[in-house]
Order: sequence, then structure tokens, then C-alpha cells
Amino acid sequence: MAMNLGPSEGDDELLTTINTTPLVDVMLVLLIIFLITIPVVTTSVKVELPHEVQQPRETKPDNIILSVNAQGQAYLYDAPVRSNADLIKQLQSFAEKTPQPEVQIRGDAKTDFEAVGRVLYAAQVAGLTKVRFVTDPQGAATQAPQGK
Repeated sequence: MAMNLGPSEGDDELLTTINTTPLVDVMLVLLIIFLITIPVVTTSVKVELPHEVQQPRETKPDNIILSVNAQGQAYLYDAPVRSNADLIKQLQSFAEKTPQPEVQIRGDAKTDFEAVGRVLYAAQVAGLTKVRFVTDPQGAATQAPQGK
């Protein structure tokens, strides 16, 4: 039994074609992995998102009104607050009341989130649990679009 392996003389020819079968196999495996994992990633935790409900704001005499202007200055009612520590001391006296009054935070639309966050943090440290952000639902609908 003899086997013919081709001409034994001379130059070996280079294999100039690319075998694409392994590349196609790898791509199909990656495609299957992505198809399986993408739905799991996008809906892994079922959460019911809150809906916007516009309720009329009830103004009671015992509500605490904290305002933050566009420059980030905080106000307790109409009096400017010098520091966060002063605000915490003032809010602690309100936190001792039973029932606790509601804190209404009025933040200017142009202020930084940090300034409103400091006021919210002060209310939390003081022990106040009822906090509401006051918005202007009419203002968003009545403002004319800016531009030309």
C-alpha cells in the first residue's frame, strides 16, 4: 500500500486562503450569548415606577417652609440661614413637636442640586420625617418655548 503525497521535489506552496469556519462559529456563539443575556439585563428587577400626581398643596400654619434661591442661599420662612449647623438647630425644635410638621422645600429651578441637598440633609439630621418638594405645575405649562 502506497500513498501519494504529491510531488516531493522542491518548493512548498503557501496556503493563501483563510479558513473562515472558526470565525463564523465564534460569531454565532457570541450572537447566541448576547441574545440570551440582553433581556435579562434590561428587565432583571421589576419596579413599578411612580406616576406624577398633581395634588393641591395644603398650607397649614405649622408647615415649615424652606426656600433655596438661585444662588444657593437657604431661607427658613423668610429669614436667611447663616450655616447648615444653624439650620439643623432650628429644625430640631420643630422635630420635637407631636405631630411633626411637614417640611416644604421650595428650590429655585436654576439652583444647584447640592444647595437643595444640604437643606434636605439638615431636615434629615434634625429628625424631620415629612418632607415635600413644592413645584409649580402651572408654570411648566404656561411658559412659552424659548428660541426663535
